[in-house]
Amino acid sequence: MNVADTSLPSTARNVAPVHSTHTFKMLLKREYWEHKGGFLWAPLIAGVISLVLTLVAFIAAEVATRRAISSGQLKIDGDVILNGLDLRALTRTLDADQMQQLAHGIDLSLVMAAFWPFVVLAFVTFFYCLGSLYDDRKDRSVLFWKSLPVSDTQTVLSKLASAALVAPAIAVAIALLTMVGYMFLLSGMVMLHGGNPVELLWGPASPVRLATSLVAAIPVFALWGMPTFGWLMLCSAWARTKPFLWALMIPLFAGIVVHWFNLMRIFDLDASWFWSNIVGRMLLGTVSGSELLYRPNPAQGGGSDGLHDLLGHLSAGNILASLALPSLWIGAAAGAVMIFLAIRLRRWRDEG
Repeated sequence: MNVADTSLPSTARNVAPVHSTHTFKMLLKREYWEHKGGFLWAPLIAGVISLVLTLVAFIAAEVATRRAISSGQLKIDGDVILNGLDLRALTRTLDADQMQQLAHGIDLSLVMAAFWPFVVLAFVTFFYCLGSLYDDRKDRSVLFWKSLPVSDTQTVLSKLASAALVAPAIAVAIALLTMVGYMFLLSGMVMLHGGNPVELLWGPASPVRLATSLVAAIPVFALWGMPTFGWLMLCSAWARTKPFLWALMIPLFAGIVVHWFNLMRIFDLDASWFWSNIVGRMLLGTVSGSELLYRPNPAQGGGSDGLHDLLGHLSAGNILASLALPSLWIGAAAGAVMIFLAIRLRRWRDEG
C-alpha cells in the first residue's frame, strides 16, 4: 500500500512543464486550423483558377491559330503567309535582343500567373485581423480561452504572426506552385508546335530568381503591413459591434477633415501626404507590394527598357532594400504600439 501511494506523486513530479514556445506553437496551429479555408484553400483555389484560365486561353489561341492557318490568313508583317507554326524554325531567327525580350515577357507572365494568390491574401489577412479579437468576444469563446493558462500577449501575438508570417508564407508556396504549373502548361504548348521548352522557356526565363524574390518579400510584407495589422486588431479588440465600419470610417473621416481644413499646412505638407502615409498605411498594408508605391516608379521608360526596369525592381535585392525605408520602421513602431493597446484591451473586453 505504501509503495502504491508514493508512486503517484513521484510520477506527477516527473511531468515536465509546458514550455512557452510549445504553447505559442499550439496557438499558431489553432489559428491555422480555424482559418484553414482562408489561409490555404482560398489562395490555392485562386492559383488553380489562374491555371485553368491559362489553359482555356491556350486552347482558344490554338483553335484560332489553326483556323487562321487553314484559311491562309496567318501572316507575318502582312506579307508572309504561314502554312504551319513551327516554333523551332522561328527560334532560329531570333537574335540576342529578341531572346532577351522573350525572357522578359516570360518572366512577366510568371509574375502575373503568381499574382492571384496574393490578391486573395490581401482580403484574407484584412478580414482575419478585423475579426481576430472581435469574433472571440462575439461568440463568448473568449471566456473559455481566458480560463486556459495562455496569456493575452501570447494569444494576440499568435494572431499577428498568423497574419504577418504564416498566411503570406502559404501564399508564396502556392504562388510558386502556380508558377511551376504555368511553365509546364507553356512547355506543353511549345512542344505541341515542335519547340524545345528548355531552349525557348526554361533557359531564357528566370523562375529561380522570381522565386527568391517572392520568399524575400515575406519579411517586407510583415513589417510594412504592421500599421494595418495593428489598426485592424485594435479595432477588433475595441469595437463593441461592426468593427469593419469603425476600422474604415475613422481613417477616412480623419482624411476628409484634414483635407477639408487643410490641417497639414501646419507641417508644411499637402493633404495627399496624410492620405498616403496615414490612411493608406492603416488600410492598405495587407496588399502585397504596396511598399513599391512609396519608391520611385520602376517603369519610367517605355518598351523593353521599361519592362527590364520593372522586373529589376521586383528582384530580391531590391525588395529587401525596402527594409531601409524610414517609413517602414516608423510604421512598424506605430503598429507595435497598436498591438500593445489591443493586448491591453483584450484583458478588459470579454463581453459578447
